[in-house]
Amino acid sequence: MRITFIGGGNMANAIIAGLIKQAAHRIHVVDPDAGKVERLRQEYDVSGGATLPDAFDIGDIVVLAVKPQHLRDLCLELEPRLNGALVISIAAGIRLDALCRWLGSKRVVRVMPNTPAMIGKGVSGLFASVGVSEDDRQDANTVMQAAGITLWLQNEQRIDDITAVSGSGPAYVFYFIESMIEAAQQTGFSEAEARRLVLATFEGAVELAKQSPLPVSALRTNVMSKGGTTERAIARFEAEGVKQAIIAGMLDCRDRSIEMGQQLSQD
Repeated sequence: MRITFIGGGNMANAIIAGLIKQAAHRIHVVDPDAGKVERLRQEYDVSGGATLPDAFDIGDIVVLAVKPQHLRDLCLELEPRLNGALVISIAAGIRLDALCRWLGSKRVVRVMPNTPAMIGKGVSGLFASVGVSEDDRQDANTVMQAAGITLWLQNEQRIDDITAVSGSGPAYVFYFIESMIEAAQQTGFSEAEARRLVLATFEGAVELAKQSPLPVSALRTNVMSKGGTTERAIARFEAEGVKQAIIAGMLDCRDRSIEMGQQLSQD
């Protein structure tokens, strides 16, 4: 496939790294930051430059990987050059109707990825406009699977939902890791020891959850014994409303995603 990335930041870097392992794709990067382009050239042997190509071909794939506030102007600049190329947008918030309107095209896929894509462990939710064919879906899937797993969503509203779960989800996990590291240090472990212990604990717990047929609630109760140490910790979490705070925060995240989409998708 011939793929042009507009924007050479971390997410573009992550996807390119995966694509290079997949097959001999022809990859081009457009970014005004010459340093970013040069680093990508050296690391992945891709072509690149600061300006948009004069024209794309109907068989091309164009990945929009710029900040949402810059997307409208970029799309308007792309519109006369696009010539029916498939567009994949990984910019947060911008709705499909706005993208299609600005690009003058119905061949657009909207994606919500997350940062573990940077190590090939990402999760991406995808939703396609009405002009996207089954072959286009497969091509978009190929691009995003380079950075992790993909999930096609039934409607565009689900983009806001997946933002609250996996899009912003790594931050929730890092927050909990951060808290556990601080607690471990308060018990007397060094920062390095605390980090090692907590990260290994998370890694082991996640792997157990993946391999076990039991629901995670049962795995949790299996660690607890009546009147024991774990029960005391969970009792404090419950008393402090930790679970409800996490759920409420995720729903707030979804609401903010909806608000941002409404704001950023206006002409």
